[in-house]
Amino acid sequence: MRTQPEVIIAKLEADNSRLAKEQIIADAMNEGLDEFFEGLRMATDKLYTFGVKQVPIKETSEGQGLVWAGFKQLADSLYRRQLTGHAARDAILLAMSVATQDQWNGFYRRILIKDMRAGFGESTINTVAKKLKKPEYSVPVFECMLAHDGAKHEKKITGKKILQKKLDGVRCLTVVDFESRTVVMYTRNGKVLENFKHVTDYLETQIDNFARSYVIDGEIMSRSFQDLMKQVHRKDNVEASDAILNVFDIIPLAEFKAGVSTMGQRRRLNFLKANFSNIIADSGCMELVPWIEVNLDDMADNIIFKDYNKQMIAEGYEGIMIKDPDALYECKRSVGWLKQKPFIEVSLTVTAVEEGTGKNEGRLGALVCEGIDDGLRIVVNVGSGFTDDQRTEFWASYQADPSSVVGQVVEVRADAATRSQDSEEIWSLRFPRFLRFRGFAKGEKI
Repeated sequence: MRTQPEVIIAKLEADNSRLAKEQIIADAMNEGLDEFFEGLRMATDKLYTFGVKQVPIKETSEGQGLVWAGFKQLADSLYRRQLTGHAARDAILLAMSVATQDQWNGFYRRILIKDMRAGFGESTINTVAKKLKKPEYSVPVFECMLAHDGAKHEKKITGKKILQKKLDGVRCLTVVDFESRTVVMYTRNGKVLENFKHVTDYLETQIDNFARSYVIDGEIMSRSFQDLMKQVHRKDNVEASDAILNVFDIIPLAEFKAGVSTMGQRRRLNFLKANFSNIIADSGCMELVPWIEVNLDDMADNIIFKDYNKQMIAEGYEGIMIKDPDALYECKRSVGWLKQKPFIEVSLTVTAVEEGTGKNEGRLGALVCEGIDDGLRIVVNVGSGFTDDQRTEFWASYQADPSSVVGQVVEVRADAATRSQDSEEIWSLRFPRFLRFRGFAKGEKI
């Protein structure tokens, strides 16, 4: 007799050991329990939603049992929104009355609430499927394109690039499903955002203009980040009507599920502007994030790049996004997108040298620097940005001849200048990082 799904879930719920859970899932795979894993896929696939908020627990032992085909028909009708409102409620109650208590509470209900409540998720299932070489049992993982830190990939910041402002809000993937006639908003981790109905309601009126299913990538912004975060997951008294969905990309849903687009960044932006700019402009709750394109191999465009960065800082944004015009949308972290937060570069004079502590004992800890930049008197300790070799080399040079370091001009990169707490006339730097000694050839000893 085949093991019943609710029995497997009960075993998983009763054992907290990761290895034990993997073994229980492996046994189910080896037994070939296709229906069980089809149910897990429904429950764990973030893009497979049922549009129901409450699913009752079965309190009685009545019911002869609900076959999988019957439940699957219910689930599919809910997913396609063929059943909504009271009709959905009545269909769920009917299914519950037919199912056994263990069957409903232990498996079917957990699928509909999208929570197996047994201490495992997509990664556990996929780990076992990979080990057993059974890809047919793997489940989709919700992932979107994420950016790398530009400071760690400076060699990539060359050639033609698309620049956009970096927004300080909540990342939002809005799925406009043409087939099910639904619009659902997700966080970058696949959690459903339900408190921005003014956006989803508007997009539902525009579904016919999409002609196929798409994922709109963007950022929800409000009056302030703090105001926004207060409303994101509130259960009641929600006041998020001022929130704006800032759109910066789009990808067909089928390609999003596949994990990669067919069009490069420039083509996607042009497609977005040509086909959906009117929908966005007329919404009152959406904005298209503007962009510019520069060639960083060109000196004039480098000035545009720096001026754009300064402009975004002045306007209060987090920084800028630097995107490869030909980069495909990949559902993972990619160097096709680089984020560059605000920074300034200043030239200061080294006035003292401090020895490091811990692992840096016996070598350079920090340079004490001072100088005037843009009319501000800056005094700051620069303790990061050095390689281990530089810490050893600079400390040895200082020990041999202090003047080889003290009095030298150093270039420092920082997020911003900040007023000192000790004096209104003195400024410091936020997150200062050593760049180089000015005037020295690369590799030259101090």
